[in-house]
This record gives sequence, C-alpha cells and structure tokens, in this order.
Amino acid sequence: MGWAALKQKKWFKIVTNMYVLVLTLFVIWMTFFDTNSLLIHLELKKEIDKLEQQKTFLKNEIEKDRKALEKLDDDDELEKFAREQYYMKKDNEEIFLIEHKDSIERKP
Repeated sequence: MGWAALKQKKWFKIVTNMYVLVLTLFVIWMTFFDTNSLLIHLELKKEIDKLEQQKTFLKNEIEKDRKALEKLDDDDELEKFAREQYYMKKDNEEIFLIEHKDSIERKP
C-alpha cells in the first residue's frame, strides 16, 4: 500500500484534518499537562469531599460538646461529672473504687 493509496482512505483524511489534530492536541493537553488539568480537578474534588465529611463530623462533635456544657451549668450535674471523671470527693467522704475481674487488664 503506497502513500497515494493511503491518502485516499476516508479515515486518513479525517485523522489528518487540521481541526481534528488541533482538537486532539487540545484535549490531551487539557486532560494531562495543563495546570488546571482534569486529573488535578479530580484530586481536588476528592479532597473537597473528604473535607466536607470532616466538617460534618466536627459540627456534630461541637453540638455534642455544646450540649455537655449546657448540662454542666447545673451544679448537681457539675458535681456528678467531677465525681465520675476526676474521682473528686467532699471533705467528709471516702471513695471506694470497685473493679471487676473482667475489667482488669492482665499482663501476659
């Protein structure tokens, strides 16, 4: 098959069309090489999705903390929290910590 026969093929005429060549180069450039390429957009989209999930999680945590702080405004709740979390006691009290066998960590 010679050069003249190849030029007569319909697909060769389409592929060697100047507009098709420029469009193909443009698409390849924008997909892979440009600073705003499609690949970078996909990476940024994944990062945005991850940050949105983190934002939702942190908003939920803030709401939980806000409810806990509102609960601690009451003196009885504050005293209960201090006793449970920090083992605080009144001056005339004794505290007994009861541990069950299944709650004690054993060293091998």
